[in-house]
Amino acid sequence: MNSPKPSVEPVALDIPAGNEAFHSHPSLLKNPNVHTQPNFENESAAQIAHVLIEALPYIRRFKGKTLVVKYGGNAMTDDHLKHSFARDIVLLKLVGINPVIVHGGGPQIGQLLERLGKTSQFIQGMRVTDSETMDVVEMVLGGLVNKEIVNLINQHGGAAVGLTGKDGDLVRAEKINMTQRSPDTDEPEIIDLGHVGKVRSIDPAIVHTLVASDFIPVIAPIGVGEDGFSYNINADLVAGKIAEVLQAEKLLLLTNTQGILGKDGSLLTGLSLAEVDELIADGTISGGMIPKVGCATDALRGGVKSVHIIDGRIEHAVLLELLTDRGIGTLLMPSKIGSVSAWV
Repeated sequence: MNSPKPSVEPVALDIPAGNEAFHSHPSLLKNPNVHTQPNFENESAAQIAHVLIEALPYIRRFKGKTLVVKYGGNAMTDDHLKHSFARDIVLLKLVGINPVIVHGGGPQIGQLLERLGKTSQFIQGMRVTDSETMDVVEMVLGGLVNKEIVNLINQHGGAAVGLTGKDGDLVRAEKINMTQRSPDTDEPEIIDLGHVGKVRSIDPAIVHTLVASDFIPVIAPIGVGEDGFSYNINADLVAGKIAEVLQAEKLLLLTNTQGILGKDGSLLTGLSLAEVDELIADGTISGGMIPKVGCATDALRGGVKSVHIIDGRIEHAVLLELLTDRGIGTLLMPSKIGSVSAWV
């Protein structure tokens, strides 16, 4: 993203197919130095070429770099967007960029629990996860969802490998202990969320091995505790910690919103850590955006160069944010250095 502007809808390019659709542009025929192919739509070709040339400096800049992508929201549930995301990831890999994917799957977990006749209970946005629910979480995140993502990427020409945080001791977890005030005594009491955890440590060895072998790691946010039990961890937190340990060039968070919005509802396209703190203090950033922004700021303070919060409901959102001048979301950086174009 170079000099980002408010969110724009991607332009659909109609590329002619078949000889019957081709023709030479009359204005080009006047110049004997311009060679045209018979029956080719040169305006469409020029538009495609412009898009490719616009992407070139970004491809060159990010070649060989690691990007961590947190995949979630509508992009994971809409079939068209699923394929769009998979193509984006494959293209990044083919031009020499190394994507690492961490995915969620809350809605899919809820659907299977409902089919099994088990009611989901949430406390402060976290799913209470007893042993039986944890079995379902592992089946859905480590099985159904993870393998679907792997299959889609491979189907579009990539080479993805599915993991959970338990593989290669990638994610060590620690049980979350929550307290809240008792409604009866107004005294703090411990709330047992079951198998809900946070990241204790990351061992990136298996990720390094896969990336070095040109594979695309696809990681489900399940960790293992010192007690040997599995823990369900927020995917944003896992993505942020993995990005930090890998010292990733970028962390991308796909959401169901445009990005960070101002009080007037407009998209804030570029923010520094100091500006984020101000927006939280004055209430501009609130509600469900606070945990995502917290994950982003932790990653930045841990050495990640930049974080992008983008709208996963837009087709090819990843490519539009990374490889175009306008971008489509909010770019977060440790500090503001001149223009936003200097940040990427």
